[in-house]
Amino acid sequence: MSTGLQIVLMVTTVSVGIAIIGYLGFKISRSTREMGTDAEQATFQALHHMSVAVPHLSRGMSQEGAAKSAKALRRLLACQVLVISDATAVLASESSIGFNDHLREICTQTSAAALADRKTQVHRSPGLDAVSAPIMVGQTAVGTVTAVSAKAGASFVRAVSEVAVFISTQVSLAELDKSKAQLLEAQVRALRAQISPHFIYNSLNAIASFINTDPARARELVIEFADFTRYSFRRRGDFTTLAEELEAIDRYLLLEKARFGERIRVSLQIAPEVLPTQIPFLSLQPLVENAVRHGLEARPDGGLISITATEEGPHAVIRVEDDGVGMDPAELSEVLAGTTENLHVGLRNVDIRLRQLYGQEHGLLIDTAPGAGTMITLRIPKFRAPTSVNR
Repeated sequence: MSTGLQIVLMVTTVSVGIAIIGYLGFKISRSTREMGTDAEQATFQALHHMSVAVPHLSRGMSQEGAAKSAKALRRLLACQVLVISDATAVLASESSIGFNDHLREICTQTSAAALADRKTQVHRSPGLDAVSAPIMVGQTAVGTVTAVSAKAGASFVRAVSEVAVFISTQVSLAELDKSKAQLLEAQVRALRAQISPHFIYNSLNAIASFINTDPARARELVIEFADFTRYSFRRRGDFTTLAEELEAIDRYLLLEKARFGERIRVSLQIAPEVLPTQIPFLSLQPLVENAVRHGLEARPDGGLISITATEEGPHAVIRVEDDGVGMDPAELSEVLAGTTENLHVGLRNVDIRLRQLYGQEHGLLIDTAPGAGTMITLRIPKFRAPTSVNR
């Protein structure tokens, strides 16, 4: 989700809140000219009802969320009946006067009109007026909010419309979060796909080479291979600890050493206090694989891979460095911009995931030049736990 879109949605939410508070203030001003205490109380009550509704509406258009938010929204509007519907059925209703078949029919008809026209509709009948406003996600009406009052004046109609905008904002945020989660999942699948053909084929060849000459080593490598692939293809959330990712990297490097022997040397310097840090799943392993494949594999004498992790204030700072062939900075910019295909896909995917999860300032920092090796730095907030996506 882009920062600009987040700001637009937040501004919309604040604007709706101000409009609703203004409506309540207008009602109070009709009864008294002494606005101080009453206005403050109306403001507090409006904000309270909105804050009660937000956590439930942020889950999207669900029956459970609608049911838990309906009472707060009815009190916010000070109406007799409030109904939240999706495009096909009533999700929740809240009433202080009962909800008989006659009321249900009025609400259903008004809701259907609002859904079809994507505009607020008013149904007037003796003793009760119904106002229905569409809940919009983009240009699509995904549901309605319908309020019934003894008399629906202009201010009440406006207030119902603003509540619908408020709900629309929360539902839109939920849809954006869902899209973001789906994108992150697709990126992890891409990283797994990168591991599958290249690494698995080479590892199995390396294991096969030891079956006759060193059966004990072959058995050990089979176990390491099984443990690594089990970790890489697990279906248990989007986050892991730094300690778990380093264990997987250790297995990966053992298998690569079976191919390259002493051509690959490894140095680890890990501060114990950062080992429990939650990091995105498969965020380090692709960087180490990149160092092996694109940094050291092309060198006849191999090279050194250094992995360091330290604590710097509220961040865990992790570096993966190799003394391999390096990269042209212009080529690196194209990789991170996505203008090259099937090259260093791991770098780009990890960079995108970090920026989406923690903000633009937390992307990969890469220092490289031809013949000068590559150093990649990650800064992971230690005390921030982004929402995990269940797979």
